[in-house]
Amino acid sequence: MTIRSMILDDYDRVYALWMSCKNMGFNDVDDSRDGIARYLRRNPSTCFIAELDGVLAGVILSGHDGRRGFIHHMAVAEAFRRRGVATALLGRALDALKDEGITKVALLVFRTNEAGNAFWEKMGFAVREDLNYRNRALAKLTRIDT
Repeated sequence: MTIRSMILDDYDRVYALWMSCKNMGFNDVDDSRDGIARYLRRNPSTCFIAELDGVLAGVILSGHDGRRGFIHHMAVAEAFRRRGVATALLGRALDALKDEGITKVALLVFRTNEAGNAFWEKMGFAVREDLNYRNRALAKLTRIDT
């Protein structure tokens, strides 16, 4: 398995992988080619893809605001699950965030994503019962759930 930094040229394969994974959420602006280009410019050293024999096996987008890290859209292709791809990608992302001085990382997972929640629990990401997640769209976004 090869893990390398994600570049914009990876977008079409990454988007196809995202759309193949169940229980994930996207939108037509932030997850568009332009939206991901902005994300990669802001976070050039914390986003990774995993390839096996030239085939995209997984992806992780992670970034930070200088204070806290956040993981977005980690996905592993069905054919490559249970081979350590997610664990390897997460390790690379966490190391990259630590290298940039980040000491805490958060993420969101749909409650219905049983496999995802089990993975994150196993990786030491605790559920916060003391918080309410809130958001507000600043532009018209079309939601895309897989």
